Amino acid sequence: MLKKMSAWVLFFGIVCPLSASADDSLVKFKGGIGVHPVSNVAGDAVVINNVTTFPNVTRNVVRGVNPAGQLWVIADLRADVKADGLGSIKVRGKGLLLAGGNTIGTNAGQSVRATLICEVANPVLHDTGLVPLEINGDFQIDDVLNPPPPAVCDSPVLLIRNPGGAWFAAGIVKRDSDDD
Repeated sequence: MLKKMSAWVLFFGIVCPLSASADDSLVKFKGGIGVHPVSNVAGDAVVINNVTTFPNVTRNVVRGVNPAGQLWVIADLRADVKADGLGSIKVRGKGLLLAGGNTIGTNAGQSVRATLICEVANPVLHDTGLVPLEINGDFQIDDVLNPPPPAVCDSPVLLIRNPGGAWFAAGIVKRDSDDD
């Protein structure tokens, strides 16, 4: 009888706490959006030296972060930011490649970092270190955010940025109802 009770105590003492804290995520992202550097064009077109331009172009700035100068696409993006006080983050990206210009379909020799932003007003950039893009645009980040994010992230945005700070892609927040 004592052996059975010991087994149950061991089970409840080890297995139950692990399952209760199995998801200690602050925020997760599933899917990604490649950058479109221009969000709006206004005014009449102007032709200069046989090149058509628009005088009023609004850049696709996200919470104070400028976009890359060219279109980029991303095939998939998954990220998990832990609520561990450190800002532990794992990001898996697939197919982050140029979608325009003379080097279309390449990674342009870029390195990237992940940036979490939790606030709309007074945004703070919580960054990882840089990792190089693989030739096919894949990348993996297993790092901690600096500075660590707040305990609550009410309006999360995850940007994938280059060393100069421009963003290439954004994560799509994973809702509780989304399948894995």
